[in-house]
Amino acid sequence: MNQFHATTIFAVQHKGKCAMAGDGQVTFGNAVVMKHTARKVRKLFNGKVLAGFAGSVADAFTLFEMFESKLEEYNGNLQRAAVELAKQWRSDKVLRRLEAMLIVMNEESILLVSGTGEVIEPDDGVLAIGSGGNYALSAGRSLKRYAGEHLTAKEIAQAALQIAAEICVYTNENIIVEELGGM
Repeated sequence: MNQFHATTIFAVQHKGKCAMAGDGQVTFGNAVVMKHTARKVRKLFNGKVLAGFAGSVADAFTLFEMFESKLEEYNGNLQRAAVELAKQWRSDKVLRRLEAMLIVMNEESILLVSGTGEVIEPDDGVLAIGSGGNYALSAGRSLKRYAGEHLTAKEIAQAALQIAAEICVYTNENIIVEELGGM
């Protein structure tokens, strides 16, 4: 059975700010683009947390709601909310079937959350998921490492997604970037 899939989400912490970017493409099966302007990155918890998803759209919306309720339950503690979501996701028979991944971040932390119980914090403050995730990750790491003095977190996120869109057929150039951090 065909499902809605495909996206690229990229997140970076850089110079005291953080940004997350996502493309707008929703693909049905492997051959049809159903939507070009989906919003897969959003602010949660009164604008203090960014979250982005890759995978099945309906599953991701379920996870967004669950994660947001965990944030409320644990008073915005990102790590605790992510771990509790991963535990619930992994242990529940129905939730285990969800086909999506999340990147969640605040100004202090960036985490990958998966249905296998994984909660991973990268060493370098850069994460990417989805069909074009490896392309965006490579581009973002290079931009941060070699041009980081001249670019902001938002500019790195935008450019990493732009490069992924040039390579990955499941990533489009309708890019939404959200950012957090001191002004």
